[in-house]
Amino acid sequence: MGRSKKFAFPILVYFLVMLLLVTACSTKGDSSDQAGEGNTTVTMWHGLTSIDLDNMNKVVKAFEEKNPTIKMKLVYTESSEGSDQKLLTAVAGGNPPDVALFDRFKVGTWAAQGSLTDLSSMAAESGIRKEMYYPFAWEESSYQGKLYAMPMDTDSRLLFYNKDHFKEVGLDPNKPPQTIAELEAAAEKLTIKEGKRFKRIGFIPWYSQGWLYTWGWAFGGEFQDAATGKITANDPKVVEALQWMTDFGKKYNVEDIAGFTSAAGTEEMDPFISGQVSMKISGNFTVKGIEKFKPDLNYGVAPIPTPTGTNFTTWSGGGSAIIPKGSKNVAAAWKFLEFLGKEEGQTLLNADSQISVIDSVNDKYGYKDDPIMKEFINILPNSHNRPVIPEGQLLWNELASATEKATRGNGTPKENLDRVTETVNKALEKYDK
Repeated sequence: MGRSKKFAFPILVYFLVMLLLVTACSTKGDSSDQAGEGNTTVTMWHGLTSIDLDNMNKVVKAFEEKNPTIKMKLVYTESSEGSDQKLLTAVAGGNPPDVALFDRFKVGTWAAQGSLTDLSSMAAESGIRKEMYYPFAWEESSYQGKLYAMPMDTDSRLLFYNKDHFKEVGLDPNKPPQTIAELEAAAEKLTIKEGKRFKRIGFIPWYSQGWLYTWGWAFGGEFQDAATGKITANDPKVVEALQWMTDFGKKYNVEDIAGFTSAAGTEEMDPFISGQVSMKISGNFTVKGIEKFKPDLNYGVAPIPTPTGTNFTTWSGGGSAIIPKGSKNVAAAWKFLEFLGKEEGQTLLNADSQISVIDSVNDKYGYKDDPIMKEFINILPNSHNRPVIPEGQLLWNELASATEKATRGNGTPKENLDRVTETVNKALEKYDK
């Protein structure tokens, strides 16, 4: 007994050392994560929760059944600037995840700095083609003619209007405004103001999803020259749109409007849901909130009015999946992206949750038969995407600042948009070198 105690600890140390050596040898020379002999683990970073995560798990289950040698490992990383920095650090350190879920809006920036894997050749070999998707979704997933992301879902923006309010003031609830002049006339009839206080406001151009992108495209403008890639925020039609927003602010007193919007609530206290706003520009993502907090709200949706009442359009964003530069399992990661991007994966991914980037999937969901959702789907072939440039966030910020300044009388719309154009184009010069 005494002898066995004496040698117990050295023997234990020996076995632990041998175990470590065996483990090290089994992973040396193969930097892929292993999930059993012959299997590859593909690590995916995501920020999904609730039904979106449930749907992704269904995608993963179906994918693994079709690809038994590939195992997906989902790692939650909160969607934030911090998670972007974490991913950048991982790429720079040569140890990124194999797949990451990514806002398509960022593709241009990350592709320009060499942080994304070019998917073009793999897509071509797999039969993934531009024609399979809504045009804007493919464009926003690409940079300088190369595909860098697999589009996953999308949205669109329309005019929401309260039908009961329309009836109340003598407007036809089945004929929403189509022209800017009709929108202004309806807003005036619907607005109830006592002194400087709005009891109800008919419409606020820049409220909710009423960004300058929304109105610039509605007025027929363009934010980028397709031939040169230069930013054209001072396109005469974009200037015209901002001038209209500015004039609207003057008519109703921009400070009084600001007082109203600063007190606006969210969810069940959203001013459209609570009846304090009669019309607003928003996206399909608002529909779920109405169903939850005010299911009996008598409302409709319609294309965003234009000066002529024709050529209706919108703009869209959405998520995507990317393979960061330095992934150790590119081939297996691509197999997952391929599955995610085709009809079966899209059907599982977006059920009861998002709009698909594939038209046939939205048809399968029954969206085209729904009186509200069909309008969001019908506009998608005419939708725009934000310019895919390395300075997309700078352009967004500058456009928001120009809108704020112009509507508050700090410089004319043209002066502010000239400044945006100059600032962003100057920032883009370093990418041409």
